[in-house]
Amino acid sequence: MEKMSSQRLHQEYVRLTHSSGLQMYLCPMEGFSTAYAMLGTPYGSINTCFKTDKDSGFLRVPGGIAHFLEHKLFENEDCDAFARYAKTGASANAYTSFDRTCYLYECSENFSESLEILLDFVTHPYFTEATVNKEQGIIGQEIRMYDDSPDWRVQFNLLGALYHVNPVRLDIAGTVESISEITADLLYRCYNTFYNLHNMALTVAGNFTVGEVLAVADRVLGESGKVTIENFRENEPDSVKERYVEQKLAVATPMFNIGFKGRARSRKENVLNSILDEMLVEVIAGDASPLYRRLYDQSLINQTFYGESMAGEDYLCTMYCGESKDPKRVYEEICAEAARIAEEGIDPEMFEVAKATIYGRYVSAFNTVEGVAGLLITGAFSDIPMYDLVDAAANATLPLLQERLREDFDAARSALSVILPAGKKAEEDE
Repeated sequence: MEKMSSQRLHQEYVRLTHSSGLQMYLCPMEGFSTAYAMLGTPYGSINTCFKTDKDSGFLRVPGGIAHFLEHKLFENEDCDAFARYAKTGASANAYTSFDRTCYLYECSENFSESLEILLDFVTHPYFTEATVNKEQGIIGQEIRMYDDSPDWRVQFNLLGALYHVNPVRLDIAGTVESISEITADLLYRCYNTFYNLHNMALTVAGNFTVGEVLAVADRVLGESGKVTIENFRENEPDSVKERYVEQKLAVATPMFNIGFKGRARSRKENVLNSILDEMLVEVIAGDASPLYRRLYDQSLINQTFYGESMAGEDYLCTMYCGESKDPKRVYEEICAEAARIAEEGIDPEMFEVAKATIYGRYVSAFNTVEGVAGLLITGAFSDIPMYDLVDAAANATLPLLQERLREDFDAARSALSVILPAGKKAEEDE
């Protein structure tokens, strides 16, 4: 058991490896009435081709299988996990992202009982061809709903423009065609590969004790043999695939996503660099920037406008999103402003504003049990101690940001995705 502490935040958590192989990151928080637990695996939509040390070759699986597996794990032969949680009063959920799947719950009572449900249902899969066929219909409807969602399509159209072959460009839920190829045997194969306890992490924050967690884990979890996983990735070109992509859907005002394709390194470096890129989002077009005020005053953007940076294994990109009567003009203005600042240098006052904004965002996450549990899981899967995330924001320097700006905010490695109102004539691509 290792104790991790932060003088900056006056907080600590413990990190330990359970006898089952499960990594645990536990942060009891005084004064909180609720507890938040997450059990996750670094397995998401981008893990489409892999092998273990016991396999002779790589296995390529259908798109969307990680998300499909997340849905199916809540069911067993007798009942589903949500019915069990209803008896403890916990609020449960799960999500699949590009590079992780997490199962979670929050509770104000019956913590140990709810934790036992979490550890039990995630470690006892039950798949049959009949239940898989049923789920294919359910998730197929979900995919069709996403296909008609402007917010969803504008983002994945952008990722498809930025990336040539990286699976981050593909819909997390897959397609109706890809999920039709999923079988019970394939689900078990993916489960046995990525849901090995040595590959997973449990994070808990809030009102609980370390002893409670260990008592439940000792009762529920058995030892599992370690599995070494190797993911296959095609080499992603440095360039973007397309500079502009559009689609027509039922929207009143054109929607846009503007993306800058970062130069991906290790998952750890990508996550740390994304914190700096969040500051650059503020410097270039944050709501305290001159460009934001100019675009807003000209009615080129509205209150839906925001920017974000996303990072994980093999990918790093920064995006600006919103609505505009002239998305191409917004794109041109943002690219021009990034180039101008790269040439003239970041204004020191704007740097301090951006740094304080992002630092404050990370510090505020430590005021909620959900925020702490989420940062713990991010750190666990990125090999970054949780407090190093906030330290990365606190220790940012102007020269470091200037270097990041020149490296990853190049207009030549950017793209624009637009959703036009159905029936509106598309502007000629310039």
